Amino acid sequence: MLRRYRKPIRGLIFAAITVAALLVPLPWADRTHIHDEVMIARPPAQVFDYVTTPENWPKWHPASLKVAGATDHPLRHGERVTETFIIAERGGVVVWTVIESQRPRTWSIDGMVNGRRVGTITYRLTPAMTPSLTPSAESTRFEREFRYRSPTLLFALINRLTLRQDIQAESTEAVRRLKALLEAPQAP
Repeated sequence: MLRRYRKPIRGLIFAAITVAALLVPLPWADRTHIHDEVMIARPPAQVFDYVTTPENWPKWHPASLKVAGATDHPLRHGERVTETFIIAERGGVVVWTVIESQRPRTWSIDGMVNGRRVGTITYRLTPAMTPSLTPSAESTRFEREFRYRSPTLLFALINRLTLRQDIQAESTEAVRRLKALLEAPQAP
């Protein structure tokens, strides 16, 4: 009688071990870096003020649905904002905290979802270089970097299979939209 249940019990044990292995926190750091950059025909200070003002995020980033909190000004070090997002068809709410603000050059925010750190976004802005290699006051090289780590093996697998590519595509679309918006004749 016991012999008849050995295979199903072994199967259940194997399945439980597999699920546990997929969901246990990773003992190593599996990090992902999403990087995009674009040249924008606007001065660095103007671009900086626009991208660091959260009420503008839904206008140019496809993942940003709405923002709440301190949204009407460029956020300074220590300020927080709540963003409702959808990334790669997965939605949620993230609380961003500014961890670095050096107007008009660098700005970084750390995100938390349900008390868990989910990643860091950094903007770097530099005056554009003309062919004569002199800084131009009218153009900006805008770089956007999103860094995050995989908390579990399951997340790492999903990230490698689809998530990273989806996030990269959304980030690329975001900087394309930002450039178009800021370079439009009626730009904000």
